[in-house]
Amino acid sequence: MTAFRARTLQGSIAVAATPESVYDLVSDVTHTGEWSPVCTSCWWDDEAEAGQVGAWFTGRNELPDRTWETRSQVLVADRGREFAWIVGGKFVKWGLTVDSDGAGTRLTESWEFLPEGMAMFEEKYGDRSAVEIDDRTRQAQDGIPRTIAAIKQIAELA
Repeated sequence: MTAFRARTLQGSIAVAATPESVYDLVSDVTHTGEWSPVCTSCWWDDEAEAGQVGAWFTGRNELPDRTWETRSQVLVADRGREFAWIVGGKFVKWGLTVDSDGAGTRLTESWEFLPEGMAMFEEKYGDRSAVEIDDRTRQAQDGIPRTIAAIKQIAELA
């Protein structure tokens, strides 16, 4: 098996809203379909745990050539600061941080394709794993600025 290093990407945008209001928006995963170019819907696996560290949620993803669901676990739920989760419990980490930025908020989305995720792709796709990993990296690179721009628009209309 190949030794993999994590791949990371991030993007930031200024939002004319408070860190708390932006956090409240992004931490409600049931609204993810409103801003994500790939994830069309999410739901909490157990509503009683919604938004808490350790809570699991399922997301439905759609691209022109395929549709799939993933389960993710909340890693960080720090109101007014950061909301982060890990897909499949170990494969890909996504996070949204909110920092006070003058009268508004600096929203940063981060993505980290973890070594365990790349190893899973190697096992699943074999010789095509590098192409598949590169494709997922391009999707994240394209999706991050689109996602945070959509979140900005929604947050500033609220």
